[in-house]
Amino acid sequence: MNKNKAIRYAIYAALLYAVSTPFSKVLLEKIPPAFMAGLLYLGAATGMVVIAFFSRRKNKKSSSFTGKELPYLIMIVLLDIAAPILLMTALKNSSAESVSLLNNFEIVATALIALLFFKEKISPRLWIAITLITAASILLSLSDITSFSVSVYSLLALLACCCWGLENNCTRKLSNRDPARIVIIKGFGSGTGSVIVALISGERLTLTPYILLALLLGFVAYGLSIYTYVYAQRYIGAAKTSAFYALAPFMGALISLVMFPKIPALLFIISFVIMALGAFLAIEKERN
Repeated sequence: MNKNKAIRYAIYAALLYAVSTPFSKVLLEKIPPAFMAGLLYLGAATGMVVIAFFSRRKNKKSSSFTGKELPYLIMIVLLDIAAPILLMTALKNSSAESVSLLNNFEIVATALIALLFFKEKISPRLWIAITLITAASILLSLSDITSFSVSVYSLLALLACCCWGLENNCTRKLSNRDPARIVIIKGFGSGTGSVIVALISGERLTLTPYILLALLLGFVAYGLSIYTYVYAQRYIGAAKTSAFYALAPFMGALISLVMFPKIPALLFIISFVIMALGAFLAIEKERN
């Protein structure tokens, strides 16, 4: 795969994930947060099992994991239990467009972790992008700008981004393995873990058609998105793939505003513009 094709895969991943926040917001009216997180990942894994079963392509070389890779795989599963539960809890108690936009902080988390722990280089232009996105995230997290009080649920969304930032870098270490296999393992592992957390925390879920919709959403927004994301990481790295993935929050925010019509608050508009500039700088840097 050449660089341009890898970039397209990163953009596909972003577009697929963009639908997750607004549609999850709708489903959270019927499904508790931890159960919702579990269903999304179980749906992703189930869908990828079907794709793998009907796929004629076999990749024996990348089908097994080495002993050095197992710690990364375990970390991925654990992080993918925590991150979606945090995000679904934030989403249930916040606006879909704000949570969508806060997802951009994943760029910051991924890039900084790539620098600190995996020694990936960050260009001066990407540093500017990180600064802008961080500033916009702080603004968007303010529940009352006059008293500078911070929304707890915005902090949960940012913490979820930090988990996914670390998870992105761990996934980079497995990017030479079969993406479908990675999605299946992390999907069933994280999905099962989230359901266990839901039961322990006292959440209850009755049989409802919304469960099938959550599984379908998980397949599209998590399964196919992760699948294309891993392919992109294989050729352009975690920080670069994350930069193109910055399209997802904006798409999600716009879809949310269409699904939940209202006039955006001034703070949201300012944050949107600042984040858009930061994402543009990150994306343009990696395209050149």
